Amino acid sequence: MKPLDGIRVIDLGTRIAAPFCAGLLGEQGAEVIKIEQPGSGDFMREIGPFVRADDGVDYSLFWAVEGRGRKSVTLDLRTAEGQAVFRRLAATADIVVENFRPGTLERWNVDPSALADHLVWVRISMFGQDGPNHERPGLDRVGIGFGGLMHLTGYPDRPPVRVGVTISDYLTGVFAAQAAVAALYARDARDARDRTGAVIDAALYGSVLRILEWTLAGYDRLDLVRNREGNRLANSAPLDNYPTSDGKHVCIVAGSDVNFARLCSAMGRDDLATDARFARLADRAERNDEINGIVAAWTATLPADEIERRCVAADVPVATAYTAADIFADPHIAARGDLVSVDDPVIGPIRQQAPYPRFVGEAVEAPTGAPRLGEHTDSVLRGLGFSDVELDALRADGVI
Repeated sequence: MKPLDGIRVIDLGTRIAAPFCAGLLGEQGAEVIKIEQPGSGDFMREIGPFVRADDGVDYSLFWAVEGRGRKSVTLDLRTAEGQAVFRRLAATADIVVENFRPGTLERWNVDPSALADHLVWVRISMFGQDGPNHERPGLDRVGIGFGGLMHLTGYPDRPPVRVGVTISDYLTGVFAAQAAVAALYARDARDARDRTGAVIDAALYGSVLRILEWTLAGYDRLDLVRNREGNRLANSAPLDNYPTSDGKHVCIVAGSDVNFARLCSAMGRDDLATDARFARLADRAERNDEINGIVAAWTATLPADEIERRCVAADVPVATAYTAADIFADPHIAARGDLVSVDDPVIGPIRQQAPYPRFVGEAVEAPTGAPRLGEHTDSVLRGLGFSDVELDALRADGVI
């Protein structure tokens, strides 16, 4: 039995942040019901890369990952009939996750004030549910820009760059899932006569703001505007992503005096550990370019595997910058079950990342495959008491 067995989550989200939040809850045992617009469905179904399915249709691998672990129900919330159906469904749920622009659900009369008090709402938006910017649209890149992360990412002599994945969406989904579980716990800890839920306001930029380390405190107390540093840190060396002889890069973290001495041993350069120029962390930070250059010259003569072997033998923190091919081939990842085969209803088994984190003593379980559009509409609505005649009428009217 998983922690959230018996909990029903309604996923009203599109794209990544809200669906990812709901998906995390599903991986902890919740039943997740995704509401999609009839005919088109979630926008993620249209984003590549694509693989050609047996029926000749291009199928999104992005959707195959982010749509997994839930049921698909088509329902047009823009209609009064669709709103009435949704109210019946929401009455059976515990959590509703959405990421419409603020005010949208209020216009449709399916916002928190219009539904049962027991629900825990996760409301994800670009700028939050209030404030001067709350009606502005935005996606992940706006979140990392407004939240202050874009300015810190990249090299100081080049323009800012985005993180390689849609990080503000995923961060917001993680923070929101944690808050939803906390709210659920608080609700169920109350007296049965007062099982009032909560409304969680999760702005995309807010999750980025929360992980800025000392950036804001440094400005407040020191008037210090933090800037891009590339792969190095101004106050720690040696630390970088170093080139290897086989065209890869290895990250070596040896800023502390202990790790620096270990790295010197791994390099066969014990003389560096006693060199007055590099004796202390502050000395190495002052000669950042020099000491990192020495390490880079060493790594450039060896393949990544050999560098890792020598560093691991000396107890130096090290990792190769892995590609997807490296991840699939790594024995540690295989041993821990970090990849699972998900049985997709359209393209069959497909290996992808396993649920995370895991509970000790429990086997890693693959989620169900991303559903076909509307695959579970009839079964879910029948569970609410809708008859086949009613379902046929809703379908004829385009409500489902």
